[in-house]
Amino acid sequence: MQYELLLKGGRVVDPASGLDALRDVAISGTCVAAIDADIPPDRAARVIDASGAVVTPGLIDLHSHVYWGGTSLGVDADRLAARSGTTTFIDAGSAGAGNFLGFRRHVMERSKVRILAYMNISFAGIFGFSRTVMVGECGDLRLCDPREVVAAVRAHEDVVVGVKVRSGRIAGGTSGIAPVDLALEAADRVGLPLMAHIDEPPPGRSEVLPRLRRGDILTHCFRPFPNAPVFASGAVRPDMRLARERGVVFDIGHGMGSFDFEVARAMLRDGLAPDVISSDVHLYCVDGPAFDILVCMSKLLALGMPFTDIIRAATQRPAEVIARPELGRLAVGAPADVAVLRLQPGRFSFVDSGGAKLVAKERLTSDGIVAGGVWWPNETAGDASETERYQPLARSTHIDVVCDHFGCGGQR
Repeated sequence: MQYELLLKGGRVVDPASGLDALRDVAISGTCVAAIDADIPPDRAARVIDASGAVVTPGLIDLHSHVYWGGTSLGVDADRLAARSGTTTFIDAGSAGAGNFLGFRRHVMERSKVRILAYMNISFAGIFGFSRTVMVGECGDLRLCDPREVVAAVRAHEDVVVGVKVRSGRIAGGTSGIAPVDLALEAADRVGLPLMAHIDEPPPGRSEVLPRLRRGDILTHCFRPFPNAPVFASGAVRPDMRLARERGVVFDIGHGMGSFDFEVARAMLRDGLAPDVISSDVHLYCVDGPAFDILVCMSKLLALGMPFTDIIRAATQRPAEVIARPELGRLAVGAPADVAVLRLQPGRFSFVDSGGAKLVAKERLTSDGIVAGGVWWPNETAGDASETERYQPLARSTHIDVVCDHFGCGGQR
């Protein structure tokens, strides 16, 4: 056979090349071998019927926590991959210099899907995170040694894409802005971007944002009050506009408490769409409200973000952010990482981090992925866990907001 695998009859959406058309995608080994309007099925050892589906580059979740078994918040990337269309998980600082080798040996190297990582400025990584225990890793500055980070990044430079800092009262206690400055110094020394988390002040957003450089990532960019990017009136704060103009990357990083529908509406209304859509999936939000990157993408779709821009924000843009241009695209010779998605019509309820509701007329689901050239079907499709992620509604159910992918209507 000429090809091992053929995805036939799908709508191929590849923002990196501008392609949006019915195409067949053929796979040989670990690479895309052909993209054409009609590839004969007898040329492939296995044919996957993608009729009615949207075939995209494998999704890249820029902010996740997948140090499963090694940290209290880690989830198993392989269990999430096919159901969420994700072929690359970027761990956002679960591990620091003191435990990164364990993350690499016991999780990264055993995973069926690609895992890359940001190195936490804290030597211990995120070590005290649960529903009842919350010990911020930056609360003791003795753990935040840039020299340790630089040495660990250089030892693992093939899988490290940047440095991560969690600043704020919860993650840093009384450390203030110091963890950010230390992380920036480490990132500068190794020539990599910084991903900055801001929770509750101190420090305030106005202290962190001016420090971020072009290519650095502000995660939780649509977070709720306090440290929200918008005023109570809904107007976007000037420092957010300046950061966007300077080239700071805006990342959703939904997580447990970092995505607010009203903030998202205000930002989108003023033309400040996220550069990247990520889930910040971890043990305490994998069962809601974040669930996975497809649910987060579905929320942005319901809020009116254009479909192609949503796919770009989960493929091309995160690949650019981590300087891996070979990922996040469908092209002959590119890695055979592909997602087979569907836009399913219906009535689906979503909630944000504060519990506010939004009802959508469609959602994104996954048939499965091609990871490293191997077809991996979504075996959870249609089961109870899949249904619970979207909370379908009866017509009589009370709702706060009704939205479709063209915009929003109704009042809160």
